[in-house]
Amino acid sequence: MTIPIWVYAVVVGIVISALMAIKTGREERMLEMENIEKEGEIYLTRLEQEKERRGGERATAE
Repeated sequence: MTIPIWVYAVVVGIVISALMAIKTGREERMLEMENIEKEGEIYLTRLEQEKERRGGERATAE
């Protein structure tokens, strides 16, 4: 009993598809983490600027 060649092709296609899905998932997670880090840096910068601005207002008000 022999296995038709198309069965091998289907199995290879499934394996390649799974590997590509894993690779794409990793890349998306990396990009998402980079975006989150950038947004966090922007937020912290804004907080520091607001803190400096408010600190300057208190010094002039006293």
